[in-house]
Amino acid sequence: MSRYFTIAKYRLTLEAGEKGLLLPPYKGSTLRGGFGNAFRRISCALKEANCNNCLLRTSCPYAYIFETAPPPGSAALRNYESIPRPFVLEPPLETKTEYRPGEKLAFNLVPIGRATNYLPYFIVAFRELGELGIGKMRRKYRLAEIQAIGLNNGESQLVYRAEDQLVRNTNLAIQIDQAELLRQKDEDKTLTRLGLDFLTITRIKFEENYVHHIELHMLIRSLLRRLSSLAYFHHGWELELDFTGLIERAAEVRLVKDGTRWVDWERYSSRQDNKVNMGGLVGRVEYEGYLDEFLPLLRLGELVHVGKGAVFGMGKYKVCI
Repeated sequence: MSRYFTIAKYRLTLEAGEKGLLLPPYKGSTLRGGFGNAFRRISCALKEANCNNCLLRTSCPYAYIFETAPPPGSAALRNYESIPRPFVLEPPLETKTEYRPGEKLAFNLVPIGRATNYLPYFIVAFRELGELGIGKMRRKYRLAEIQAIGLNNGESQLVYRAEDQLVRNTNLAIQIDQAELLRQKDEDKTLTRLGLDFLTITRIKFEENYVHHIELHMLIRSLLRRLSSLAYFHHGWELELDFTGLIERAAEVRLVKDGTRWVDWERYSSRQDNKVNMGGLVGRVEYEGYLDEFLPLLRLGELVHVGKGAVFGMGKYKVCI
């Protein structure tokens, strides 16, 4: 049986309403929170306060996208909070906080696995959020345009435009075969140095603590956990890689240059009803060693992010060779 990771990418452009927009410097959490609230408004049939007790949970789009639960009878990740949501929001990297009326703001939405079939819900939810308002004082916006972005070549195709409100079919989602992740360790070793630029705050946990220096084996551990969960819960198959061997060989790779810095950031969690510390690392690292077999994993990680908070854009990095 072929086993593929299916990933799409959409660029959404918002146009600030007549009062403009007031947003925080890092917009990922605000966009994620507003998106979830609007999605629930447009898709929830019974308006239950708790999705866990809802009769329609197994067929509800909101419950699948935002309250992902293990399949019936599954022993994997019984803690729902540990299950990755099947999408990533990539906010703009700019820290601008004020947008004038009519000014535009663009960000990316990356659905993963079965979530690639939910585009109509995503469109309606972001239109609804524009009517509800977002950010400080809940100011309104218009969903001006959506473009599908080709992950292999950067090609763009129009999906939606506010002027006609038509949804156009596109086919720019990619499928990455699990076999492409299986570079054998005894193949010709040609890549001996690479860099990673962590573009957004990245939180990697190792031995119960968030690290201040990202050794490659720590990154590979975190990435394998995320990819295996995305495969199991959102594609319906189990990732079959030599986890132990990969981690052991990653531990032999040296961190030779560390230009990262710790950035403190707090976000408000409506679930916990308080502020949550989400500080982490940004900046560039460079590794030396036998790196060929890790490159396909790292390339896939570029698309789906790594570490805590990936759903609202944390853990975004770029591979530099």
